[in-house]
Amino acid sequence: MARSRILVVGAGFGGVECVQRLERKLGPAEAEISLVTPLSYQLYLPLLPQVAAGVLTPQSVAVSLRRSRRHRTRIIPGGAIGVDPKAKICVIRMITGEIVDQPYDYIVLAPGSITRTFDIPGLVDNARGMKTLAEAAYVRDHVIAQLDLADASTDDKEREARLRFVVVGGGYAGTETAASLQRVTSGALRRYPRLDPKQIKWHLIDIAPGLMPELGGKLGATALGILRRRGIEVSLGVSIAKAGPHEVTFTDGRVLPCRTLIWTAGVVASPLIGTLDAETVHGRLKVSPELRVAGLDGVFALGDAGAVPDLTKGGDAICPPTAQHAERQGRTAADNVIATVRNQRLRRYEHKDLGLVVDLGGKDAVSKPMGVELRGLPAQVVARGYHWSALRTNVAKARVLTNWVLNAVAGDDFVRTGFRAQKPASLHDFEYTKIYLTPEQVRERTAALTVRG
Repeated sequence: MARSRILVVGAGFGGVECVQRLERKLGPAEAEISLVTPLSYQLYLPLLPQVAAGVLTPQSVAVSLRRSRRHRTRIIPGGAIGVDPKAKICVIRMITGEIVDQPYDYIVLAPGSITRTFDIPGLVDNARGMKTLAEAAYVRDHVIAQLDLADASTDDKEREARLRFVVVGGGYAGTETAASLQRVTSGALRRYPRLDPKQIKWHLIDIAPGLMPELGGKLGATALGILRRRGIEVSLGVSIAKAGPHEVTFTDGRVLPCRTLIWTAGVVASPLIGTLDAETVHGRLKVSPELRVAGLDGVFALGDAGAVPDLTKGGDAICPPTAQHAERQGRTAADNVIATVRNQRLRRYEHKDLGLVVDLGGKDAVSKPMGVELRGLPAQVVARGYHWSALRTNVAKARVLTNWVLNAVAGDDFVRTGFRAQKPASLHDFEYTKIYLTPEQVRERTAALTVRG
């Protein structure tokens, strides 16, 4: 019998977990496994704010996919830009720009998500995100550059704009980013004696009535109190009406001079999902509890890509796109692909959420493990302990732990590398959202392949 061709799209929590389980449980004679990813590492996304703050080095949260000598998975260095489920072909844009067509028998879609944006004038051109490793490194460079330029400036209006920082999004990413970077600018003041501490202003805004509603009202209020005690101005029920290179306009009418706008107002599934022309739920592929995409043979989806029914809650509830769900869904998807190959019974995905952790830097944190509300140092221990234990390799764990200890003892270094210093970066520059094909383009391409074949 010919070996089954299994293609996994995406090297996030779900994709990597799926590949590892496939390698362990399927013999080389049973299947050929391929992984499509433009980057040769798995990114530990929850720790990006600490990379932006300089607490962790970029290498600490980027776990190499090629470190293990035992893996037999073929890594295809590119991004999937279209899938034709009928022809069973995935269209891939290689990192060289070449477009190739990859046939498969079974495909697991775990391409992750992109930053959600809205039709706000100037937003895409003037905001920075916090979704990729490159963005975190860029944001750190940019913030430190504003301190340097403000220190060198003799223009009061320019100083005011450079020392005001606006973060949009009161979820985990936005709250942690604002908290972490505010600590950086506060700690930097000793190195910038010409700057007035009162001139440095941080704003965190969100259209929702409260911060991180998933944590509950009490812990959300605790986090809000911590941010405000640090001097961060938090505005709820407010968003951005217009974003310019030198100022931002809030929906409540305020116009603030500002050179730094960080946008973390949610995510949406990868545009790859739209190329399948399949049924979706809130932008994610509708899947069964076994993670199979309805009506499509050999197609599985998980994480940000799949609207996985939450069997622990029942009804129409779907699992949130968190790391803990994605990892476990990756294992289930692998088991069900194997069961399909071997004509065995598939199993349903079911997992009760273990809780949430939010690291606000220093000794400040709020956590809710297993429904238990924690604040301060106990919450910080739980938050960092959870992140540390979730890292995939011992090398990554050693690097992160070393970085944490070194930062606690020696403090921050205010070094900028000059990353993209000459050209302001936009959201599209980092997330490559314009490279995807339309469903029609995918079908035309695969139809041409069939004719040539």
